[in-house]
Amino acid sequence: MKAPESDPIVLSTQLVSSLLEEIPLVQNFKGKWVLIRAKLDDLRSQLGDFADFSGSVSNSLSVDLLGSVSAALSDAVSLARRCQSHNLAEGKLRTQSDIDAVLAKLDRVVKDGEILIRSGVLQEGGAGGSTGVSSSSRREAVRSESRNLITRLQIGSGESRNSAMDSLLELLQEDDKNVMIAVAQGVVPVLVRLMDSSSAEMKEKTVAAISRVSVVDSSKHVLIAEGLLLLNHLLRVLDSGSAFAKEKACVALQALSLSKENARAIGSRGGIASLLEICQAGTPGSQASAAEVLRNLASFPEIKENFIEENGVVVLLGLASSGTVLAQENAIGCLRNLVSDDESLKLSVVKEGGIECLKNFWDSAPSVRSLEVAVDLLRHLASFPPVAEVLCSEGFIARLVGVLNCGVLGVRIAAARAVFELGFCSRTRKEMGECGCIGPLIKMLDGKAVEEKEAAAKALSNLVLYPGNRKMFRKDEKGIVSAVQLLDPSIKNLDKKYPVSLLASLSHSKRCRKHMVAAGASAYLQKVVEMEVEGSKKLLESLGRGKIWGVFG
Repeated sequence: MKAPESDPIVLSTQLVSSLLEEIPLVQNFKGKWVLIRAKLDDLRSQLGDFADFSGSVSNSLSVDLLGSVSAALSDAVSLARRCQSHNLAEGKLRTQSDIDAVLAKLDRVVKDGEILIRSGVLQEGGAGGSTGVSSSSRREAVRSESRNLITRLQIGSGESRNSAMDSLLELLQEDDKNVMIAVAQGVVPVLVRLMDSSSAEMKEKTVAAISRVSVVDSSKHVLIAEGLLLLNHLLRVLDSGSAFAKEKACVALQALSLSKENARAIGSRGGIASLLEICQAGTPGSQASAAEVLRNLASFPEIKENFIEENGVVVLLGLASSGTVLAQENAIGCLRNLVSDDESLKLSVVKEGGIECLKNFWDSAPSVRSLEVAVDLLRHLASFPPVAEVLCSEGFIARLVGVLNCGVLGVRIAAARAVFELGFCSRTRKEMGECGCIGPLIKMLDGKAVEEKEAAAKALSNLVLYPGNRKMFRKDEKGIVSAVQLLDPSIKNLDKKYPVSLLASLSHSKRCRKHMVAAGASAYLQKVVEMEVEGSKKLLESLGRGKIWGVFG
């Protein structure tokens, strides 16, 4: 058992008692000493709480704090004795300054004490900074260390907090489970508060910690819950932070920019201008991250005006031409979202060299998988007839045929949807048939994914409006059978109007009608008619519904 003079709790308690005896005797600045007296009541109560925890005299955080308490109280006792004389030897201004400093110290240690007691680390005992000392479980060890570090981030000196942040970053980088545990222990609100008052170095590390949390899916909702407070901090970093901090802020904003409310806030606070500036002059990593945030924002129609005001199309096309592969993908993805349902922006993209940029990216892509956003941008551009003709003249039909045969599902689906959009022009229908689109699309009718089946049926329903393409379709024995199978009501979430339209275009041929009947089209169509699918009743009638069902009856 420690001697009273070496026990920090006993020593601090004795100093509180001494100070309470000295304060009634002061002759100067009595109003300020009343404030100090109130702090002493809080402090005495806290010291009683510390005494209740067996780990208070062995926990490193507690020992450091109690040392600060005794130092502040010792200064206060000396100062109280100085203020008992009518003549202040140190001068009135100097003494007032010293009293304010003591009051600030006492206020800080009381607040730190509240945080330390609430944190729960004193209940664990031990040194507080080691992992796994009080528990054999790795998860419990991480919980303990997280609580310890979160507490250290809130109390003590700036140097101590900086050291705690370094340790926290190491812990978070180890694996996603550590991130989830730290988030569960309450690290996010503490990090957000640090953004408000920390030094530039500490703020940079704090942004890095927040960005690490943002990439763990199960923890994103905790960041989103911080709302505009966190958003405003990150937007300020985009304006005035270091290159490293800007990149990490962009990573965090990727998770926050998915909601309409946050998108509006970013747009109204100048965030799009800052992000576009990073796309022009940032590091390769920050350019890719900033473009991904812009890609999210561009999906909200009400934000598009901000892009137009900041000349965003030109900036994004520049990045799509010269950035890293990831930056190019995100820039093209952003342009795809921007031009959706906006003919003026489609023309703007073409006018600023977007087709040449798209062609270059397509031809130099490191893998087929990275082409999905490019094919999708092509689809949106192709939905505007004047642009569709330009795309065909630039050789994009041959490029589409190539990806219709690829092994990446998302790219095939995007390509089929692009074929549908290009198929509204009779000249391009003919060209797509001659270039070999029909065969791959028939193969896609048998795909495993419903989205692939529907995209192929939709594209074919447009292509077979050209007589030459109908001939090509009929030559493939699988075509009609595969299309009829799509009428099966058991295939859910597939719009039946596309296979109906496809089959209706072929039903003028007696041979095709026989194939449809043989494949079971009449039975399927009975149910499809009940679903009131457009064109289904007429198709059923064209198959000779009365005769067929009379025979089977």
